[in-house]
Amino acid sequence: MSIPVPVAGGTIRLGQLLKLAGAVESGAEARTLLLEEEVSVNGVVETRRGRQLGPGDLVTVDQPTGAQEFAVVDPEEDPETQRVM
Repeated sequence: MSIPVPVAGGTIRLGQLLKLAGAVESGAEARTLLLEEEVSVNGVVETRRGRQLGPGDLVTVDQPTGAQEFAVVDPEEDPETQRVM
């Protein structure tokens, strides 16, 4: 089951999404996960922190506690996921 992450404005960079979703605490931690190929976008391993994401993209993070999946959603299209950005 994926965790919805509302993104105002339509797009967000992968490193920012990882921090917003709570998967990492800092950009350095995001960079480490990406370099270790622990992050995939739509099923494809991604190593670029600046990768642009939009509504419908699925980000999977493999961590020691298990994989987490985050779904980028547009808060205007899904009112249940609205969050102040």
